[in-house]
Amino acid sequence: MVSSIKTGALHHLTLTVTDVERSTAFYKDHLGFEIFVKFEPGRVLLSNGSLLLALGPAYDLNKAFVGDLFSEFRIGLDHLSLSVENLAVLQEAAAYFDVQGIERGEIKDLGEGFGIYVLAFRDPDNIQLELTAPYAN
Repeated sequence: MVSSIKTGALHHLTLTVTDVERSTAFYKDHLGFEIFVKFEPGRVLLSNGSLLLALGPAYDLNKAFVGDLFSEFRIGLDHLSLSVENLAVLQEAAAYFDVQGIERGEIKDLGEGFGIYVLAFRDPDNIQLELTAPYAN
């Protein structure tokens, strides 16, 4: 018997959203995802070539909180981080968000221990997202 399970890369991530069409447009228009497949009524699976991202409404709308938005202060997902090639691409993304009116944080250098820069922003349901760029090699 094994003492632990060896896992690989993330296969997919599912986000519960309030408006699937609006969220699909956000991830397609701003983050380069494409529709991979539509499944079950009102659900979609997107892909950026390395990550599958499923979007759908709450499975039981009777248990959903009216007017609920994401909060990283509750148990569960804190944020989703997507990588970009380098700091220049991260700086271009910051400028793009400004033109598009997408609120964002500042580009932060997490220091030598991490070796990355990060740029935080939010999707239409307030889900915290990050773009992450490695230090130049």
